[in-house]
Amino acid sequence: MKLDALNSNPIAILICADPNASLNFQQALLASSPHCTVKWLEDPRQIVPALLQDHYALVLIDIDGSRIDGEDLVRAIRAHFAPVELPVLISHGPLSLDKRNAALTAGANDWLSNPIDTTEAMLRINNCLTLGTLYRSNKAIQNKLEDEIKNRTAKLDMLIDSGLMMSMEKSRSKLLKHILVEGQRLLNCDGGTMYLVTEENTLRFAERTRDDHLPFEEIALYDKATGQPNEMYASTYAALHNQTVIIDDVHQKTRFDCSGTRKFDALTGYHTVSLLTVPMAPRGGKVIGILQFFNAKDSSTGKIMSFPPDIIDLVGALAAQAAVALDNLQLVQNQKDTTENIIRIMAEALDSKSPHTGHHCVRVPELAFMLAEAACKETHGPLADFNFASEDEWFEFRVGAWLHDCGKVTTPEYVIEKATKLDTIHNRIHEIRTRFEVLLRDAEIACLQARLRGQDETAVNATFEQRKAELMDDFAFIAACNLGKEAMHPADIERIETIAQTKWLRHFDDRLGLSRDELHRRQGETQTPLPVEEFLLSDKACHVIPRKTQQKPRAELGIKMTVPENLYNYGELYNLSVQKGTLTLEDRYKINEHIIETIKMLEQLPFPDTLKRVPEYATTHHETLDGQGYPRRLSASDLSIPARIMAIADIFEALTSADRPYKQPYKLSKSLKILHDMKLKRHIDPDLFDLFLTSGTYRKFAELFLEPGQIDDVDISAFLSSASH
Repeated sequence: MKLDALNSNPIAILICADPNASLNFQQALLASSPHCTVKWLEDPRQIVPALLQDHYALVLIDIDGSRIDGEDLVRAIRAHFAPVELPVLISHGPLSLDKRNAALTAGANDWLSNPIDTTEAMLRINNCLTLGTLYRSNKAIQNKLEDEIKNRTAKLDMLIDSGLMMSMEKSRSKLLKHILVEGQRLLNCDGGTMYLVTEENTLRFAERTRDDHLPFEEIALYDKATGQPNEMYASTYAALHNQTVIIDDVHQKTRFDCSGTRKFDALTGYHTVSLLTVPMAPRGGKVIGILQFFNAKDSSTGKIMSFPPDIIDLVGALAAQAAVALDNLQLVQNQKDTTENIIRIMAEALDSKSPHTGHHCVRVPELAFMLAEAACKETHGPLADFNFASEDEWFEFRVGAWLHDCGKVTTPEYVIEKATKLDTIHNRIHEIRTRFEVLLRDAEIACLQARLRGQDETAVNATFEQRKAELMDDFAFIAACNLGKEAMHPADIERIETIAQTKWLRHFDDRLGLSRDELHRRQGETQTPLPVEEFLLSDKACHVIPRKTQQKPRAELGIKMTVPENLYNYGELYNLSVQKGTLTLEDRYKINEHIIETIKMLEQLPFPDTLKRVPEYATTHHETLDGQGYPRRLSASDLSIPARIMAIADIFEALTSADRPYKQPYKLSKSLKILHDMKLKRHIDPDLFDLFLTSGTYRKFAELFLEPGQIDDVDISAFLSSASH
């Protein structure tokens, strides 16, 4: 029995096998046909390079060899060749069934059992080669069809070029003009007019090739009184029925009312003869507009003629392309609007999450846009070359501005709103006040008991009143420390520590009613029989919440912030001893961590090319020109002008905000003084800060968003002093 596939033409076969198996293969192939050429390889690593270098119709692999991993080898082949493109035949012995099945799963086409039966081998090889022959035949047919399509497509080069241009054009006005001009050129006519279908079911004049003004009136598609379709005009008929209308002579009798065209001719002296009305309908077939061309001209004589039928289909194709381009443009705009609105809503939701950060996520973008617009208008100086050249670049900046604090969605409200040092979910000053109440009751009880024992009432009462005054004073001091200050004096911290040494007696088990996590944190504590003495203020082991490994930023993020060892520390002494403000080291990191979360959220999003810089714009507003900002300590060369704009907007809004629980809203003069100091320290861009002042942006923002009492007179000349760049 001979192999038909092998006998027709010489066929190259590649074999990978140990020498003994190769002999078996060779005998089978020689017995079947002398026309095949065979290349033998013992090293499986040479298979793929050989296949990539020369053409082979079949690969035979013996997987009984110790050096050959059939599954890996087949996977390597399938990475380059499909099963129908290059069949792979496996041979194996009775002990290699698992290896055979793995190779088949990896993409092998068939198998032979060792020892090889010549008849079976010829049948299976012939089947594999037939599969390859069919593939090559189909490929040849496909190539032939592709050649024919290319030849036909070449005749439509102008139409294709026009379609490409329309697909790339992002300006709606330019697109409308291009559609008409291309239609005029394709038809070789005097000109054209475009109507667009409105939401009110009318045709509105949108564009024309002539320089005269467009009419303001619209043509109704349906009769307002009866609701019946208005089919009296060629334009409305084409729009209603999605059909092309050809009129050879508008001055001859026709079923359509051409009085408007004739009236136009009478007023302008123009003479319209032929008229072609083509509907524009994108996906779904809904007409979105009408193209109307007039006065086709003979290319050789220039005389007015009817529109030739053989070109009508091309104009229909142009109209369809135009409709798709307009539809796509509208879809893109709708997507942009939707995206921006979703982002805006998310920013507003972030502000709503914390009433004490008010409208920060909304106001910062507004201020950033104002300053960016001022920078784009600069024609001289260091900012003269800056500009957002397209609407896409503006959109990219707006999205980055709206998302600049999106990471705050992960920041606990009680940290953002930490108005006092002992704030967590609630203000723990109440717990401490209760302990003072216990001490006061104990002092009162001791006073009463002394009087019952017959001690001098006057002396006992005096002792009680003195103790009461001490407790009242100590608590008032602790409560004042809880509010936070610009700076704490060392003596204040010493007094806190002294007060903390006061003992009180606890009679109730402080483990009752605790959550599982709270109990877990206290599992190493030694339980003391009740009642037990405790310090009035303390830093307990259970106050410390350790930071887990997964709560540290990944190295690939490039974060250079110092990460505190613990996630939180609720120690009472530890919190009350905070030197400035209300935040501990852990609290401050948790708040600053929002920018890390913003990076993690935005850098994993698959932004399109037009939005690639959104993560940069949204995550660099805490960086400084001197390289000491956070979270990545970027240098001035790493910070673009939009990123620097965001920094100024973020700081100024925070300084002037009237809804922060830990500070009073600053007036304009003080806020600008702070920004000026930051300018001198190279924390913010000096040129942009000067522009912020000279352009009046600071004042415009203040009048829109600040309380009237914050807006004081400012001599900006005092802040325009030079700063090192």
